[in-house]
Amino acid sequence: MTNNNPKATYADSKPHYELLDGLRGVAALLVIWYHVFEGFATSPIDQGFNHGYLAVDFFFILSGFVIGYAYDDRRDTMSAGQFLLRRLVRLHPMVIIAGVFGLISFCIAGFHRWDGTQTPIDSVMLAFVLGLLLLPALPGSMADVRGNNEMFSLNGPSWSLFFEYIANILYALFVRRLSTRALAILVGLCGAGLAAFSLLNLSGSGNIGVGWSLIDYNLPGGLLRVMFSFPMGLLLSRVFKPVKVRGAFWLCAVALAVLLAIPYVGSESQMLTNAIYDIVCVIVLFPAIVWLGASGTTTDSNSSRICKFLGDISYPFYIVHYPLMYLFYAWVWNNGLTFADAWPVAVAIFVGNILLSWLCLKLYDEPVRRWLSKKLLKRKQAADAGK
Repeated sequence: MTNNNPKATYADSKPHYELLDGLRGVAALLVIWYHVFEGFATSPIDQGFNHGYLAVDFFFILSGFVIGYAYDDRRDTMSAGQFLLRRLVRLHPMVIIAGVFGLISFCIAGFHRWDGTQTPIDSVMLAFVLGLLLLPALPGSMADVRGNNEMFSLNGPSWSLFFEYIANILYALFVRRLSTRALAILVGLCGAGLAAFSLLNLSGSGNIGVGWSLIDYNLPGGLLRVMFSFPMGLLLSRVFKPVKVRGAFWLCAVALAVLLAIPYVGSESQMLTNAIYDIVCVIVLFPAIVWLGASGTTTDSNSSRICKFLGDISYPFYIVHYPLMYLFYAWVWNNGLTFADAWPVAVAIFVGNILLSWLCLKLYDEPVRRWLSKKLLKRKQAADAGK
């Protein structure tokens, strides 16, 4: 852990865990390869880069850990409104720009639903407005512009931000005031629920859960994922004691890459094996990786710069990469391409999204958050002080 410029977050004055920033970036970069290989799979079982969806659970654990570290000791001095305003300033500017990119991508694709039919412009604009407000679309409604029952048709990954917001609201309202023992009980109960969801194959694919829609088991699946992982991160932050470990970043980064990339564990007739794999990753291995990452330190300026860069672009990269994936999918499917045909374009999209994320961060996200912090956070603090 090292002292970084607190202005980078516009919310906290505490030093950051550099290695956790870097690991967040590693997980975000791996997500795009999971989505790339989705374009060539016929089902979750035969997808090449198979377990990238578990990065969401890793993000939730990291989020809980960092928020617990940053805010738990302020629970008696910071109101729920102050906390939520800080989180809104931190997260929502990129939600808006990602929605804009999603709209542009949909327009470039010709307003086509997944089945190839046209979508009316008024439906697209409704989906756009709901996306900006992070309000999920009802399945089959006019805002479901791709016809796939998604919460956010113009930028699919926004579903995880929806659950992140729910976790932040619950934290502000009552979770932050739970004793460590009560928090551990909550983690245990939600972990048991998440394990049951996976073992009973309620997702239908032998995995730990879903969340991108409001139908079937998506909503309870998404809630279970965040309601285990976010409180688990909070619990880790409360009981954390560093252990001695050398090369923690590279050890954790390689472990994370292997866990997210490993092929489907099992088969269509034996999905239980994959369900167990997911449970072990989320409930055991990811918390261990966070613990080791928080224990480690960077040993030179180059490592610090790498971790800072990865951490800085992690959220922009995750939230803005998918609009380009929609265009990639259309190109692959319309032309019947294989990965061997399309990999140069996939690499270009990967590199292009890194550049796009950095530009969004420097030219939009950081300036907007700086302005919002000045206008909203200081005004809120002054108003609360005057009460």
